[in-house]
Formats: sequence, C-alpha cells, structure tokens
Amino acid sequence: MARKLLIDGELRQTATDEKQYDFDLFVIGAGSGGVRASRTSAAFGAKVAICELPFHPVSSEVIGGVGGTCVIRGCVPKKILVYAAQFRGEFEDSRNFGWELSDEIGFNWKKLLHNKTQEIIRLNGIYKRLLSNAGVTMFEGEGKLIDAHLVEVTQPDGTAKQYSAKHILIATGSRAQLVNIPGKELAITSDEALSLDELPKRAVILGGGYIAVEFASIWRGMGAEVDLFYRKELPLRGFDDEMRAVVARNLEGRGIRLHPGTNLSELQQSEDGIRVLTDHGDQITTDVVLFATGRLPNTKRLNLQAVGVDVDKTGAVKVDEYSRTTVPNIWAVGDVTNRINLTPVALMEGTCFSKTVFGRQPTKPDYINVPCAVFCIPPLSVVGLNEQQALEQTKSDILVYTSSFNPMKNTISGRQEKTTMKLVVDAETDEVLGASMCGPDAPEIMQGIAVALKCGATKAQFDSTVGIHPSAAEEFVTMRSITRRVAAGTKLKTNL
Repeated sequence: MARKLLIDGELRQTATDEKQYDFDLFVIGAGSGGVRASRTSAAFGAKVAICELPFHPVSSEVIGGVGGTCVIRGCVPKKILVYAAQFRGEFEDSRNFGWELSDEIGFNWKKLLHNKTQEIIRLNGIYKRLLSNAGVTMFEGEGKLIDAHLVEVTQPDGTAKQYSAKHILIATGSRAQLVNIPGKELAITSDEALSLDELPKRAVILGGGYIAVEFASIWRGMGAEVDLFYRKELPLRGFDDEMRAVVARNLEGRGIRLHPGTNLSELQQSEDGIRVLTDHGDQITTDVVLFATGRLPNTKRLNLQAVGVDVDKTGAVKVDEYSRTTVPNIWAVGDVTNRINLTPVALMEGTCFSKTVFGRQPTKPDYINVPCAVFCIPPLSVVGLNEQQALEQTKSDILVYTSSFNPMKNTISGRQEKTTMKLVVDAETDEVLGASMCGPDAPEIMQGIAVALKCGATKAQFDSTVGIHPSAAEEFVTMRSITRRVAAGTKLKTNL
C-alpha cells in the first residue's frame, strides 16, 4: 500500500518503482545527539531506528548504553560527584556563620556511588522511554555499515541482522584513551574514575583539561591528596590565560599540588601503591593514576572507509556545514565529528540534521557564542571570544574590563578565594565579544550572559541594566572602568 511521508523536506507518496527501505533513518549511537536526531526526525514523520550497545557504566567497544557518555559516564555522574565534593568546603565555611560541627565529619563513598548509579539507571530508562514514545525502533547491539544504505547490528548474543535505510546517521561519540607509556595498564580513565569501588586516599592525575581539573577538585573535596601533572604552564589550554591563572590559584588554594610543565614517563606497581615516574626524574607513590589527556572518536569498528566515509587523522568523521559526510546519504553529529564536543552542541546538531533532512528546513548548526563551563571548585564558565581570539577575529582595538573581588560569603567564612569576571569589548562597535567568570555559580550566571551575547548586546546595554543586589552577578553590569585597551593586531603572550 502506498503511504505518504515527509522525506527530504517533501511530503510525497511512495511509488512502486521507488526503492524501498526498512527505515527512512537508521541512527548508530543513542547518546545525546543520536537520541535528539531520532526523536525530532520521527516527529517530522520519518520511520526511524536506532541501535546502541548494552548498558554499563564503564564503556568499551562492546558496551555503552542508551543516554551515551553524558548521561552514563560523563556530565551527569561527574556533576553529582562535584556536588558531593563541594560539601567539604561548605562545612568548613559554615563555622563562621555560627554552625558548630564536630571535628570529624564522615564521608560514605559507597553510598554516594550507589545513589549515583541509581540515578544513571533511572535516566537510562527515561531515554529508552523517550525513544519508544517517539515511535523510534530500538535495537540493542553494535552497529556498523555494510554499504551506503545497509547497517548490520550484532546483538549481545552474537547474532547479526541487517537493516536498510535511506539515510544513516553516525552518532557514536568518543572514548577516553590511555597514554602510551610503560605501565599504562595500571592507570584508569574517567570512565573507571566515576565507578571506583574505593575512594583513593592519594591520586595522581595527568592532563590539564576539563576532566583533569574537575577530578582534581572532586577527589580533593572528598579528602584525597591530589597531584595534577600537565605539560603547559597553566591548565585548561584554549581558555583565556587570565582565567586559567585564576583556576590554577584556586586549585592550589584548595590543597591540590600542581606540577606544570611535567609529564609522566612510567608507572610501576609497588607494595604500597603505584609508583609514578616523571620526565623530570621525580617519583611519587599513589593509589590511583587517572589519565585525562583527551578522547578519540568512536569510529574504528564502523567500517566507514569501506563505504567511502572519510575521517581525519584522529578518526573523526569529516562533515560539511550541514553534518553530511562524504557519502551523500550518510550523516554524523556529536563528538564523533570532533567539532565542539559538548552535549548541548550535539543536541543542536541533531536537531539541525532532522530539520534539514526531514523537515523542509535546511539548517546549519550555529557555533557562535556557545557557552561552556568547567566544573572545578569553584567553577569556570565562559562564552564568546577571549582576548587573543578577539584580536584575531576583529580589526578594532579591544577593551578589557575585569573585576576580582571577595564574594560576600567569603567575607564572613574567611575563605581566601576571589571571584574573577571579565568582559572583552570591541572598541569601535561597543559590542561585548566575550565574557568569563571563575567563582561560585559561574555556570548559572553565564547562561544568562550567553543570551545577551547571542543578541549582540553592547557594553552600554550591560551598563544600563540594573543589577540584582547583593549578588556576584551584578558585577557584570557595574564594571565601568577599562582595565586595559589592546591595540588591533597585538599578539598576546600566551601559555598555550
């Protein structure tokens, strides 16, 4: 029987001479991007299927779970651990506010781990229901391409079935990697760090990015001794140097030992733990070593090259501005493309894909003014351009406004930890090009600032906005004095 479908943006009747497929869309990978693309495509009338590996908190090439990295072994469980770690500082700060606490405050890691896992299981179930309610057919197993229109799904019992689809979407994300040094098998990645049976008393972390500084804050907040090793002068390469320095000071202020310009050369098992050797000839013994040096796209087992899908040297799928690969009916979104590797960006890309392919609305993802946050303690959050980026992308001088102050809470608690804010402004147009903040509630505040930047707000409009008093956020609308003016074309000295 002929039927009408909204396909490629057109409502049309299937003809007897048109090639028939099992599905209009088959998605490989049920993480944030894949689930969003599946649901929105189904809402446009497409017949959609999706496959995902069996659920497990620690991923591998053969286990994963609906919800993907963010829900199962990324943003969500990490933030739960950050919440837990923050209480240590809150307990300390509460004393000067009149709270009388006993000297010993116990912490039950296993209870936290259990509650965290239960929340992940709950969310995994919610994502499955979202797909089911949207009319998406779910297959459990490992998917790979056979040809441009054929996907093979190997089920947990080893049996394999093939499904044809007019369009195929790759949304398999990325996976943490171990650094190739002697003894690397003694180290763990962020996957295992979120599910350790025992909380380490001593921890060594290699890396200077999001995951490294976040786990340094988490483990230190839970009482562990933490040593953080990274190759550059400052952590968080790619962020504004001024804010990177603030983060480094805060990490040290919380008791984390920083080792800039230092790499690990070897790990050895010893009687009292893991012996860590550095490229400077130093040694340290620890309970756990976390490698947090980046992630690689999950493409090795997809059979992409055999069907003509190009990847770059890291294995990331090459796509155009609409997320189309080098094969016209095969698409890719999320971390597997290695564009901006953030969950909300994958959601945006998935939505744009479905609008383009099934919704009669060709839509490119918009990567301008994407906000982000690093959930160290206290957190860093940014949106827009940093100083160097602004100088590279504009022809005007740059006006920089900064503010560093003791949060009102710290004036009573006695904690020596300043909040720092920064605005980067185009001197000619007065447009605010970038904003950053390191301090309590930074991500919550920056989300609102991101809306302003998306609307092209000027510094004059910031200045004319009435602040909320008393709050840290009001500082963004009361910074009147220019900290410095940087001439167009200036090359800033960076610690990248």
